[in-house]
Amino acid sequence: MNKRIRNRLVYGTALVLATAAVTYACKDFLNTPPQGTVNEQTLATKSGVEGSLIAAYRSLDCSSSSAGSWGCAASNWVWGSVPSGDAYKGSNAGDQQPINDIETYIWSVGEADNYINQKWSQVYEGVSRANATMRLLAKVRAETPAAISTVDANGIKGEALFLRAHYHFEAYRMWGRIPYYYETDTDFRKANDISTDSVVKLIIADLNAAIALLPATPRNGDKGRATSWTARAYKGRVQVYGAATTPALWDSALVTLRAVRTSGPYALETSFDHVWTGFTKYRNGPETILAFQASAKDGEPSGWNSNWGERLNFPHSGSHFGCCGFHQPSYNLVNFFQVDANGLPAALAGSAWNSLDTSFTGGILTPVDPRLDWTVGRDKVPYKDWTLHNRSWIRDASYSGPYSTKKNVHEKAADAETNVGWQTTQLNDVTMHIFRYADLLLLLAEAEVEAGGAAGLANAQTIVNQIRARAAKGVQGCGSADSVTVAAWPACAGAGRARMVDTLAGGPTLFSLAEPWAVYRIGLYTTPFASQAEARTAVRLERRLELAMEGQRFFDLRRWGGADTTIANYVAKEKTRIPYLRLATPFTLPKYRYYPIPSVQIELSRVGTQERLTQNPGW
Repeated sequence: MNKRIRNRLVYGTALVLATAAVTYACKDFLNTPPQGTVNEQTLATKSGVEGSLIAAYRSLDCSSSSAGSWGCAASNWVWGSVPSGDAYKGSNAGDQQPINDIETYIWSVGEADNYINQKWSQVYEGVSRANATMRLLAKVRAETPAAISTVDANGIKGEALFLRAHYHFEAYRMWGRIPYYYETDTDFRKANDISTDSVVKLIIADLNAAIALLPATPRNGDKGRATSWTARAYKGRVQVYGAATTPALWDSALVTLRAVRTSGPYALETSFDHVWTGFTKYRNGPETILAFQASAKDGEPSGWNSNWGERLNFPHSGSHFGCCGFHQPSYNLVNFFQVDANGLPAALAGSAWNSLDTSFTGGILTPVDPRLDWTVGRDKVPYKDWTLHNRSWIRDASYSGPYSTKKNVHEKAADAETNVGWQTTQLNDVTMHIFRYADLLLLLAEAEVEAGGAAGLANAQTIVNQIRARAAKGVQGCGSADSVTVAAWPACAGAGRARMVDTLAGGPTLFSLAEPWAVYRIGLYTTPFASQAEARTAVRLERRLELAMEGQRFFDLRRWGGADTTIANYVAKEKTRIPYLRLATPFTLPKYRYYPIPSVQIELSRVGTQERLTQNPGW
């Protein structure tokens, strides 16, 4: 374990929002001012324990005091999007070369290894802080029993256990066999000598303990705190992942996720554009299970409290944002949003959907799923409410394609930018969803499919249709009636068209709307799934459409199996569009089942001549 992460606590403005419950007012949890100099004696108070817990939440994203800046972003864009086929590194050939190495599966070179170490440092920093909170809590309770009530003590410990489970889960998704750390550990050179199935059991054990301790609503009414429902929902997520190697966990996942859906506090947002937005009225909405909420315009002088880990992921010069053009959607992803005459994914019919090798610009009226233009910036289509996306916003389209990322970008009218630091226009406080309810529903749909039988397939179909019906509630409208937009699309002139969102019209099973720049169409599955295989395909397609560019796909591909074939097919086609992908190393299993453990961590684990951390196979 990196020596830097041992027992480090960070104090200052509270920066993190972890879960949402829509009926409780936000109090002081997210607005705690700096408390001054910290030492062991001042920590041994209720305030010190609470501050230690806030520090544990802070590691949900990169922290300037613990790791680098891009490899540890809360969205996992480097690890979950770029190697998956959803996105290219973006920008140009000379900037952030290690991400190119990750994208082309050259993971063992030195600079890529450093990026991988950023992620390791982030998650184990979070583990260390969670454990430090529990140790400090025990100390205060032993020395001054009346300082913290039993109710608060249970809540604090439950939140810390939840966070410890989350950080270990992040490590498990990256590296498989990992060391698991407890608050009682004193030897930090711990071996990763347990199986991946055992790691899953340990994570679930922590979540079960958290469920038993946490209240059903946020402690003190603070929306940023984990609840028993947060832990239950997350437990279902872990069980689905664990089912990849322990199929018996499908039954457990089904029970857990059904209970959350039936009795939990979560719901889908009313429309897709309310999920990823800078508008504060949609913050802490019913879809949020676990998220990183940054802070902007809070007096911190360098912008560190904002979405620093995402700051590269905005259109380049020529746009309002001015930098830096990373995390660009792939041709493959954009083409994937095409639909058939019934508004169902064109990918259901084979690979013909991926034949367009040029830019899918506005004005090409091939019908598309409306989520395309909430996910991707493409030329001649309004970029939220900023104006039309333009090729001049791309740093080097010949290198990384013509599209821009969109979900993490704030709206012009949202006033979400920070006002300090380098390039303030690409620092904001847009909520970064780590786990949201649509994701949970689609995991439940997977569990229903694996349960099989007519009932299971019908339940899965109902869930997929629920997600698709929500996608039909709003499409990208004109945004602003600026001169560029009106010149290209005269129908956008006038206050009546200067809207952000339009609504699809149509019958109960097919929704369609023609904007000047696109034909948006989305339909529901009306014929029962004929087989488990057909249902499995529909659910997996829906996960890509719904969660595109959210850092989930690569982990999905690996747990589903067949990632080597999917990625090989992706590279074979995409290297004809993006020349540097011709240099990609073949993605072979079992080598690429997990990322390599950072070399510096293996060195730091050495006791005498023995390295306690064992490298993953093939590396």
